[in-house]
Amino acid sequence: MEKYAVSSDGQKIHYKESGNGNTAIILIHGWLGNTEWWTDQQKYFTNNYHVIQLDLAGHGKSDSSRKDWTSSRYADDIKAVADAIDSQEIILIGHSMSGAYVLEASLKIPKVKALVLVDTLKNLDESFTEEQAEEIMFTRYRTDFKYAVENFLPQYLFVEKTPIAVKERLQNEFLQNEPEKVINVLKPLYKTDFKSIAKQVQIPVIAINSDASPTNIESNRKYLKNYDYVTITEVGHYPMLEKPEEFNIILDGVLKKLN
Repeated sequence: MEKYAVSSDGQKIHYKESGNGNTAIILIHGWLGNTEWWTDQQKYFTNNYHVIQLDLAGHGKSDSSRKDWTSSRYADDIKAVADAIDSQEIILIGHSMSGAYVLEASLKIPKVKALVLVDTLKNLDESFTEEQAEEIMFTRYRTDFKYAVENFLPQYLFVEKTPIAVKERLQNEFLQNEPEKVINVLKPLYKTDFKSIAKQVQIPVIAINSDASPTNIESNRKYLKNYDYVTITEVGHYPMLEKPEEFNIILDGVLKKLN
């Protein structure tokens, strides 16, 4: 069922609700994503979990008129949906940039009992500054976003075995957005000290990370009190789309461990 919640600044946040398990899993896409990125997970988990897929502001069917793009606002988008659903136990699942936002959201939502990070925050000691993001990424997006999507981003997002259909789908979705918007919705990631936020997180955090780049477990355990990770091999940055069946089995195991 498609629904809307209202975030702290009045933005309408679109979400889909299915299943009826005791534990709710809230699935949150990464940059330029949408609820549809989790379709395979929704089908797999709906018999045992209360499944929520949401569109952050600026994405999918949610409002895009936000003036103040901050990590706190994104956390409020997640909180708005968490507050709207009837569930006493919640596990937040954040992919890519949303990994950072589920950390922050968990501090605002007492019902959250655990976090699952998907190919994100692989080394909390290693982060881009806003200036680096401007120099390396944002200037490229402003100059020629289409070229950046087709020639610059693939080296970071895809691997040799990423299915062609997945690459084409994602690139087509990215190109539906205007360059200034894609920059605005991403900027909060580089304006926030997520290490200090991570230090406040007391609940278990398990990551499902691609082997395309290493995970530094020692670094992450300096900030996250209870952190572990599982590796999914031969995928790029979108394991839930690239190898949905294997990803679902891994996620199922992670959720059972957290329950």
